[in-house]
Amino acid sequence: MKVITFGEVMLRLSPPGVERFTQANALTMHFGGTEANVAISLAQLGLDAVHVTRFPDNALGQSAAGYLRQYGVDTRHISYGNGRMGLYFLETGAGSRASQIIYDRADSAFARIQAADVDWETILTGTPDNPVRWFHWTGITPALSQGAADCLLAGIQTANRLDIPVSGDVVYRSNLWQYGKTPTDVMPALTEGCTLVLGSKSLFADLYGVERSSFQAAAQALMTKFPRIKYITDTKRTSISASHNRLSAKLFNGQTMYKSRSYTMNPIVDRIGTGDAYLAGLIYGLLMFNDPQRAVEFGAAASALKHTIAGDANVATVAEIETLERGDMSGKLRR
Repeated sequence: MKVITFGEVMLRLSPPGVERFTQANALTMHFGGTEANVAISLAQLGLDAVHVTRFPDNALGQSAAGYLRQYGVDTRHISYGNGRMGLYFLETGAGSRASQIIYDRADSAFARIQAADVDWETILTGTPDNPVRWFHWTGITPALSQGAADCLLAGIQTANRLDIPVSGDVVYRSNLWQYGKTPTDVMPALTEGCTLVLGSKSLFADLYGVERSSFQAAAQALMTKFPRIKYITDTKRTSISASHNRLSAKLFNGQTMYKSRSYTMNPIVDRIGTGDAYLAGLIYGLLMFNDPQRAVEFGAAASALKHTIAGDANVATVAEIETLERGDMSGKLRR
């Protein structure tokens, strides 16, 4: 069962432990990117995950591709060319001190991508014995450049023509939109092709002018505006401190609101990528279980477990997620 993801992969640089930027004499390296995090999670869950992106043609680009392959992601459709590696710097918070991120991704190799650079027809057709079953994107990609937005739209339209479900995490980062377009110019056409949307009531108001008093009412209105949408989902996070959170999730299918149990994460090892872990778990659940309640429960458990794993991606297994889903939060040593 093949799943395609599309988006930038960056180099993450962090002070050791919970040191501040002003204290650090060294930075540790990870690679990460929200769509690639979904691909890695799905590969760890046993699906055939393919990530499509563009890297600089240098050692950093090759290292990033190797990182994806290390976790079972198919990299054969990655291209290389001019431009730099996108960076982000993470300072991990603790207690009452919040984590913070600084992005440095202007003029990256991925931002230079053009629609003609990706053969979506070949990538999304798959093979008779291994057809593509899902395509995933986020709102970060169209924020980076016109070329990235055009390439993504071509991918979504191809997936629609081939009757492949499409998920969109319509996250909005205002400081990324620097090429002359706004989210309201670009996002509606992308969202129109989605089967599953992850977003909040306030986000739907900002991006699509859908203003309602409740999440369910907003979700229903968004489904009316974009009839291809079958599911709308979101997570609810309560932050007691930077290292102590509660998390739950909900999934609306146009008729029923499915809600997960609530998880408490304390202490948090790494919060980065926890939303991606949720969406990967939800996609897996929708593909593997004929039960929306089970799918949202599996996604929430996957997200909760990611809080215990360092790095951007959730490398938990199906068995580990199902153990947590059943309520076993003991962390008991397994031999």
